[in-house]
Amino acid sequence: MLDQPLNSLGLPKAPSDTRVVVAMSGGVDSSVVAAVLKEEGYDVIGVTLQLYDHGAALAKKGACCAGRDIHDARRVAETMGFPHYVLDYENMFREAVIEEFADAYLAGATPVPCIRCNERVKFKDLLATAKELDADCMATGHYIQRKLGATGPELHCAADANRDQSYFLFSTTPDQLDYLRFPLGHLQSKAETRALAAKYGLPVADKPDSQDICFVPNGNYASVIEKLRPGAAEPGEIVDMEGRVVGEHRGVIHYTIGQRRGLGIGGLGDPLYVVRLDADTRRVVVGPKSALSTRRVPLREVNWLGDAPFDSAAEWHVNVKVRSTRPPRPAVIRPISATEAEVELLDPEDGISAGQACVFYAPEGSRILGGGWIWRGR
Repeated sequence: MLDQPLNSLGLPKAPSDTRVVVAMSGGVDSSVVAAVLKEEGYDVIGVTLQLYDHGAALAKKGACCAGRDIHDARRVAETMGFPHYVLDYENMFREAVIEEFADAYLAGATPVPCIRCNERVKFKDLLATAKELDADCMATGHYIQRKLGATGPELHCAADANRDQSYFLFSTTPDQLDYLRFPLGHLQSKAETRALAAKYGLPVADKPDSQDICFVPNGNYASVIEKLRPGAAEPGEIVDMEGRVVGEHRGVIHYTIGQRRGLGIGGLGDPLYVVRLDADTRRVVVGPKSALSTRRVPLREVNWLGDAPFDSAAEWHVNVKVRSTRPPRPAVIRPISATEAEVELLDPEDGISAGQACVFYAPEGSRILGGGWIWRGR
């Protein structure tokens, strides 16, 4: 065994002796992963999760893990000749992801359910299922890289910065990383992925990418929350930073930190932005753009992927992302405990909200050092 060369997944086995569970969403990325591994001779098993109600999902184009996508994943498995299973995770997904999403919005936060889905469903329960199937590893279609470092597997950004999904995978633990594989992370563009899909004759080669949050039809968050929490859209006051009433709103769930349009409070001079959401008093607080500027960000549920223990240093000098669409910026992390910290941004950022993630990156290179959840507004 010691003399056995490593296969393309970094395991000391022949591909034919290596069982891989591929998490298949029905999209082109995970389909290509399954096809490539099957072509290389691996013992591939495709697994697709049914995460939410088929009836609602079928009406929404560009969603994943719904009826249409389950059908597409099955067709790919038939095309490439490997077994495919559908697991009903609807109740689990609702409890672990959707319920928290609704409660976070009601509390005035801005949640990121895709991270929770990876953390609590795909990389936890599905990963456990893969082990029950005696798989040697689990592969996904995420655009991120796993590299071996001095102390074990490391998480690195994708080669294609435009496709990088590191912000959504910061909570991947070292134990999970040991078992996971990301075969697309080294590709330079999505065009390469689609070319591979065409090469293998996959029926999803030209399928559009999924958009928005999978269980939110047409991006209408408020309608989903109102359905889950009747009465959630109760109206209230829009107030300025001194507490003066300047208008009325149609429910806190319709607003996000940094929002300017759609407030219905024109004619008050300089533009006003949502700077705080007070769910307890049902108030939307507005102020000037300068009031959105934040330098200190409190975090909890920190997942640290550095070599030394997180709280072994008084501070860590890193780059951080406070939103998936923003580039990493220099910051200092000051640990409070193994899972709590305060981040000081060297240059203030606008529109930071509770419920979002703050992801840590090494100052040099592509390594991801973990991240945490922003838990107290500004």
